[in-house]
Amino acid sequence: MQLHSNIIGQGDPFLILHGFLGMGDNWKTLGKKYSELGYQVHMIDQRNHGRSPHSDAFSYQHLSDDLLEYCQTHQLKEVILLGHSMGGKTAMYFACEHPQFIKKLLIADIGPKYYAPHHQDILDSLLSLDFSEITSRSEAENILKNYIKDAGTRLFLLKNLYRKTKTSFGLRINLEVLNKNVNEIGKPLQTNQTFNGDTIFLYGENSNYILIEDIDLIKTHFPKAQLQKISKSGHWLHAENPAEFFNYSSKFIKNP
Repeated sequence: MQLHSNIIGQGDPFLILHGFLGMGDNWKTLGKKYSELGYQVHMIDQRNHGRSPHSDAFSYQHLSDDLLEYCQTHQLKEVILLGHSMGGKTAMYFACEHPQFIKKLLIADIGPKYYAPHHQDILDSLLSLDFSEITSRSEAENILKNYIKDAGTRLFLLKNLYRKTKTSFGLRINLEVLNKNVNEIGKPLQTNQTFNGDTIFLYGENSNYILIEDIDLIKTHFPKAQLQKISKSGHWLHAENPAEFFNYSSKFIKNP
C-alpha cells in the first residue's frame, strides 16, 4: 500500500506516525521544527487515515508492513522513527520486526501493553454525522458537541472533515473499518518482540497511558529504553507542551 505523506526538509530521514483518527498534518508545526534541525521529515498518513488508501484489513501487522513498503519505495535506511499513541504502537512493532531500518526510536505516550477499548464514544460521535444533511463545518461540530464536551478533541476530529463536492462533506478516515476493528488498537506487543536500539518513551505528566508499573514491561521489550516525562500535558503531550516535547526529543536524536 502506497501511503500518503508530506515530506519537508533535507537530511537524514525522520518519519512521524500519527495516532488513531489523526493524520500526518497533526505534526506539521513540530515537523517543520525537526526539518530545521537538518532532517528530511516524513509526516505519514497511516492506512485508513488522512489521504492514504482505505482497506478492509487493519492491524498492527498491516501498519508495520505498510511502513516497510514506504521505506523501500522511498529508499530510506537508518531512519529516526517517532510515533504517537497508535502510531507509537506501529513504530514499536516495526522496530521489533525490522531493527535494521531504525537509527533512533521515539514513542509518545503509549506502552507495549494491552489497552482496553476506550474510543467508542468518539467513534459513536462520528458515526452520528449524517452527511446527506450536513452542509457546513459548524453543523458537524454542533452534532459532535452532543457527545464530546472537550473543544480540543472536537477540533482534532473535525480535521478529518473535507468537502467532497461544493454541497457535500465527508470524512477522510475509513470510519466503518476503524469502528469494526477498534479492538486492534489496544493490542499488546507479542512476548517475543524486542528492539535493542536507542529508544525513548515520552509520556504526559497527566496521562495514564504509561504508569510506573509499566516500566519493567517496557524494558523487557526495549532494553535500552529511556523514559521522559513531559510536564503539564496529558495524552496529547506534543500539542499541549510542544516546547518541552521538542526539547527532549531533539536532544535524544542529536545524542550519538
